[in-house]
Amino acid sequence: MTNRSPKLVDGMGRTIVNLRISVTDRCNFRCTYCMPADNVAFMDRSNLLTFEEIRRVVTVVSKLGINRIRLTGGEPLMRKDLPGLIKMLSAVDGIDDIAMTTNAYFLKDQAQDLLDAGLKRLNVSLDALDPEKFRDVNRRDCLQAVLDGLDAARNVGFKSIKINAVAVRNFSETEIMRLIEMGRADGFEVRFIEFMPLDADKVWERDKVLFGHEIIERIREKYELIPIDNSLEIGPASEYNFADGKGKIGIITAVSNPFCDHCNRIRMTADGKLRTCLFSADETNLKELIRSGETDAAIAATIQQAVQVKEPGHKINLKDFERPTRAMHAIGG
Repeated sequence: MTNRSPKLVDGMGRTIVNLRISVTDRCNFRCTYCMPADNVAFMDRSNLLTFEEIRRVVTVVSKLGINRIRLTGGEPLMRKDLPGLIKMLSAVDGIDDIAMTTNAYFLKDQAQDLLDAGLKRLNVSLDALDPEKFRDVNRRDCLQAVLDGLDAARNVGFKSIKINAVAVRNFSETEIMRLIEMGRADGFEVRFIEFMPLDADKVWERDKVLFGHEIIERIREKYELIPIDNSLEIGPASEYNFADGKGKIGIITAVSNPFCDHCNRIRMTADGKLRTCLFSADETNLKELIRSGETDAAIAATIQQAVQVKEPGHKINLKDFERPTRAMHAIGG
């Protein structure tokens, strides 16, 4: 029986139970807040962790108390045979939950296989329902394929499907209520994420952020919202139920009201680098440890040492903030 007592506690007393794993930096979209429009230099495939190497890391961290895994990219469904990886990770003792963040383009064909493999939850990135705005932000004209993917996921039986929408000023205002109405009608929880400085084009400015409180005010013009107590202690979103009982929403105020005090996650890039914060300046090379023949105990000790000095917060609102050298697609969403 796996020892489930938490062993990943950082210097601020935060217990780490969640690992986000990027399986690829490749994506078929070119979202403005994530990737450049063209000439993207992707990792050589030989630098990516193999499925067996990913499973090994997950086996190690499961014995340190991590029980929740999220697969990300790039677009994770561009990694060949992803259901095979999910099946491998589902068999790891101590892993209770496997989720995935996706743009849903490939979901129509893969939803059933993903569910059968053991995937529990889906987060779908969808910033706009207006076709022109969708094209403007994703630089692709394929909104219907995304909507078809969402329908397929719901129809095969996924019980938890969330819509993630990045909130950008002078863009998202017209999309908020469209997404809300879709979520209420189709059973999706819509979550709005404040625009963060992770764009490859480095055009982020604080003035371009549509803040969470403004989104809430806009929704409350039509619907009564009831805050869900302690939601930040579970995940990154402040959550609200609709008073009429038709669903809920989430607001991720990464810029205006950071949730760093409650952060319970670490990340691993597709090339096997451990990051203790989305905005980390430093990385720990787990791939090097694995491929040089280090023991599981040595890998576990390295992870514990990295977590012990996990950043108190991301510093977006401080003068000494520095952007990560990697763009979002290369870190993992």
